[in-house]
Formats: sequence, structure tokens, C-alpha cells
Amino acid sequence: MDDPDLLARRFEEHRGHLRAVAYRMLGSLAEAEDAVQEAWLRLARTDRPDTIARLGAWLTTVTGRICLDLLRSRAARREQSLDETFVPDPVLRPLAGPADPEAAALRADSVGMALLVVLERLAPDERLAFVLHDLFAVPFDDIAPVVERSTAATRQLASRARRRVAQARPAADPDPVRQREALDAFRAASRDGDFEALVAVLHPDVVLRADAGALARGAAASKVLRGAKPVADSALLFARFNATARTVLVNDGVGLVGVDEDGAVRSVLSVTVADGRITGLYILADPDRTARLELPERAG
Repeated sequence: MDDPDLLARRFEEHRGHLRAVAYRMLGSLAEAEDAVQEAWLRLARTDRPDTIARLGAWLTTVTGRICLDLLRSRAARREQSLDETFVPDPVLRPLAGPADPEAAALRADSVGMALLVVLERLAPDERLAFVLHDLFAVPFDDIAPVVERSTAATRQLASRARRRVAQARPAADPDPVRQREALDAFRAASRDGDFEALVAVLHPDVVLRADAGALARGAAASKVLRGAKPVADSALLFARFNATARTVLVNDGVGLVGVDEDGAVRSVLSVTVADGRITGLYILADPDRTARLELPERAG
């Protein structure tokens, strides 16, 4: 494969997949793009790229290794992965209508904010094994060299991660209609100042995570609340922001985007819903990260 243009075209065929892998590994859109770019640079520096039998598999494991190094560096600095208020970067899309198969397909291929939050609690090696095997069906034989373990030990890593994900991930209804019904009820109750209605639409064990950025972590703006009544109290305090928010798809679920007077994204709220009640709320209000988001067309 001596033709650099051909090599670049072959890489571009895999870019979307690699971006999806890196996003699930890192929870950061900017870092995911950087990881994919680094994977391209490593491919371009390879002496004989034509000898790579399975380019997609090779790129996937290389991207995984890059992400693993970034996660280990994070853990060594005791940064985001250990901060309970951290909310991963959201992917914003327009709501999918019944005649909108493209948006519906994008939603089906998405990953929930709840899962990304749980993945933040995993050790770097566990996260790699779980993401590559359980989400992308990469064989353990291919993952083992990346984590420098035997195939059997790598299998145990993924199994341990799977159990932790199952224990920590909140119940969630994938139906967007039921999600929107619960979100609309939450929004109406907070707008009307109806505390009892808010409590009724919230699961008793609901968890709210609000991330206002690195400078605000530890202050009132960044917080974790548990229980229907504390979350309802908080919702009433910020009801004026929800009143003007627009409805969009946030990753694989329905959510709200708050915008400023110029139409720039100020905050993003996403929810998980089960049995008609909200089990989790995830709010990103970090100005450094929301500034990089664009409001989708056809936002409600």
C-alpha cells in the first residue's frame, strides 16, 4: 500500500467506528477525536501498512491502546474519572420523527449517558476490556496484548466490569415516547412550581448529577443529589432554565438543551426513565465544554 491517498481513504472508511470506540472509552468528544487522529498517525508511520491483514481490527486495537494510555494518565493525576460529579460530553441530535429513519438509526447506534457515567467508575483496564468486547465484539485474544494480560485474565477483566455495570446502571426504558412523556411531566411540574407533581414523576431512588466544570466542582453548582425530594427541590430552583430549553436527543435518550440569547448551548440535561418515572438526571453546564456543542436543527 505505497499510495498515501489510498491509505488515507482506507482509514476514512473506519473513522466513524474508531470515533465511536474512543468516545465510549473516554467520554470526551474532543479527546476521542484526538485519539482517532493519533491512530491515523501511527498507521501512517507504519513501515508496511500493506501487510496488515485486518486493517479495521488493527485500528480498533491501536485506538483502544491510545485511549487506555489516556485513561491511565487521568487516574494517575486523580482527575475526571474519580470525580462523582463528572458528566461525559453529550452527543446532540434532532428528535427522530416516525418518518425520520436516519435519525432513528443514529439513535439506535448511540450509547446512553447512564452507561458512560458508569464506565467512568471502572478501572482503565476494565473499561477497555468491557468496551472493546461487550460493545464492539473484539475477541479477547486481540484485547489481551493491549492490557498485557493473558486471554483468560482479560476475560475476567471484562466479566468484573460487566458485573459492576449491571449493578450501577439505573433501570432505563428505551422507548423515546415514554421518555418524553416523563420529561414533559417533569418540565411542566417544575415550571408550575408543583412540588408534589415533581416528586410523583421522580423515582424514589433518582440520582441527579450536575457538572458545572472543573472550576466549580465541589461548589454548589456541581453536585450529586439522591432521592426524589432533594432532586425536586433542586428542580424548582432552576425551573426558569427548563422553561426555555429545547427538546433534543441526547445520546440515546430524550433531553433538554438550554440556550442563551445568541442561540449558543448553555446546558444539557438528559434523563433515564423506567416505569414512567425518572431514575437519573445528568446535567452538563461546564461552559468550556458546552461552548463546543452545536444546537441540532429541528430542536423542539
